[in-house]
Amino acid sequence: MTTETGQRTELGEVLRGWRARRRISQLELATRAGTTQRHVSFMESGRSRPGRAMVVRLAEALEIPLRERNALLLAAGYAPAYKETRFEDPRLGAVRAALERIMAAHHPYPAVIIDRGADLVAANDAFDALVAGVDARLLEAPVNIARVLLHPRGLAPRIQNLDEWAWHVVDSLRDGAARNPYPGTSELLAELQRYVPGRPRRTDPDYLGLAVPLRLTSPVGELRLLSTLTHFGTAVDVTLAELRLEAFLPLDEETADRLSALAPRERPGRSPRPGAPGAD
Repeated sequence: MTTETGQRTELGEVLRGWRARRRISQLELATRAGTTQRHVSFMESGRSRPGRAMVVRLAEALEIPLRERNALLLAAGYAPAYKETRFEDPRLGAVRAALERIMAAHHPYPAVIIDRGADLVAANDAFDALVAGVDARLLEAPVNIARVLLHPRGLAPRIQNLDEWAWHVVDSLRDGAARNPYPGTSELLAELQRYVPGRPRRTDPDYLGLAVPLRLTSPVGELRLLSTLTHFGTAVDVTLAELRLEAFLPLDEETADRLSALAPRERPGRSPRPGAPGAD
């Protein structure tokens, strides 16, 4: 088998894998990518080698993350199309400044920037106030936010609804990994599941479809928080595409007042901590 044939075969396997993950047929993929079902079938079987533009269209149609799009291009025998810039690179200075302003604007509400594996890239001071008292070893780089939340020496003992909220975290990670796999997820999920209580059984129909609040004990009283995730919708750089801004917002006025009392004086969000992606 020649190298070229080997590349075709690998490309076909990768394409089939992503199509199965997205649960779409060859016909639907062909329609999205502007080609024919016959062509998709030939590409998956290795009988046809697509051009670079077609590989990019297939990746877009399958909504493949940029890092994996580069891998798909390599499998087809082409050079990667999407650059990956270190977060501390001067070329991302404007982006870092924008993110710092966003985190500062969330004060006194906690906010963090995480990568696709939920590792901490940057945080605001309000988040530091929230995790005060957590075992220092959990805050050594690389800091995994999911682990900080659910570890017995992390925030878990302070989470009043740990049985339901922990599974919200675990299920979100699992669903994200199923849609867009990344290394280390299985190990992290296995670890987190050792920390969480059994999955609760809810029979209240009014609960279905509602956001799960984080009910957290703090020195100033109970905090009831909702978390939101924001990402760059038009990023063409791998690093930016994988960043997420997670903000914890108050569910009621009492929580808003308590966060104001808990958080320190506002300062801009900080640059990445040592060990975070892009940090030296």
